[in-house]
Amino acid sequence: MTAFLPAVLGALIVIGLIGMVYALIPAPPKPPRPARTVTPLGRAGDWFTRLTPRTRMLVTFGAVTGLLIALLTGWVIAIVLVPAAIVGIPLLLTPPPAAASVEKLEALEEWTRSLSGKLTAGQSLRSALIKSLQSVPAPIEREVGLMVSRLWNNTATTEDVLRAFAEDLNDSTGDVVASQLILAASGRGQAGLAKALDALAETVAADVRARRQIAADQAKPRTTARTVTVITLGVLGMLALTGDYIEPYGTPLGQVILVVLLTVYVATLLWMRRMAIAKPLPRFLDLQARNAHRAAHGEKEGALA
Repeated sequence: MTAFLPAVLGALIVIGLIGMVYALIPAPPKPPRPARTVTPLGRAGDWFTRLTPRTRMLVTFGAVTGLLIALLTGWVIAIVLVPAAIVGIPLLLTPPPAAASVEKLEALEEWTRSLSGKLTAGQSLRSALIKSLQSVPAPIEREVGLMVSRLWNNTATTEDVLRAFAEDLNDSTGDVVASQLILAASGRGQAGLAKALDALAETVAADVRARRQIAADQAKPRTTARTVTVITLGVLGMLALTGDYIEPYGTPLGQVILVVLLTVYVATLLWMRRMAIAKPLPRFLDLQARNAHRAAHGEKEGALA
C-alpha cells in the first residue's frame, strides 16, 4: 500500500506531462468531414494518426528507446519520459511562428506597392487586383490567388471578395489594407487610391520593422533556456554514466520525485514560451466575431421582445 500511492501519483503526473506535450504538437489542417459517431476509446486512440509523419516517427523511436531503457535499467518511467522528451523539448524551445507573420507582412507591403503602380497606370481596381496575381510574392500567393478566383467567378461583389481576402490574411495590418480597397470598391475612396496605398505600404514597412525588433527581443530568453537545457541534459547524462548520482531515483519513490521535478521544469518552459508570444492586435474586419456579436445581439432582442 505504501508503494501503491506513489505509483498512482507518478502515473497521474506522467499523464499530465503527456497532455502538455501533446497540446504543443500542431495538427495538420484537414478538410471538414461528415460527422460520425466515435466512442471515447476510439477518439482517444485516433490522436496518433493526426500527427505529422515526422512526429509519428519520433514518438515511435522514443517509445522503443524508452522501452529498451526500462528493460535494461528497470526505470519504468522511461517508457513515457523518453518519447515525451524527444518530441516535447524541441517544440518547447523552438520559436513561435512569428517569422512567418513578418514574411507575410513584407509580402503584403510589396503587393500593395505593386497594386498602387497598376492603379497609377490607369487600370480599374478589379482589373488591377486580377493582374496583381502575376507578380504576387510567395508568402501571400495563396490568399491573392483565392481572391482572384473569386473575382473571376463573378458570384460576389468586389467588396465581399475583399472582405474574404482580409479573412484569409487574418491580420490587423491586412485589415487596414483591405478596408482601403473596400472603400475604393464602394466608390467612396477611388480618388487618390494609389497615393493611399503608397502610404499604407510605408505603414506596413514600419510594422514589419517593429515586429522584427519584438521577435529579436523575444528570442533572447529562448536562447538562454535552450543553452541551460542543453547543459543540464549533458551534465545529467555524464552523471548517469559515470557515477551513482541518479541511483536514488531508481526506486519507485525516486521515480515519482523525478517526474515531479521534470514536470515543474516543463511547466517553467511553457510559462516562458507563453510570455514570449505577443498577443495579436484585434482585427476590425473579423467576420466571425461580427457574426457572433450579431447573433448574441439578436438573441437579446428576441428575449426583450
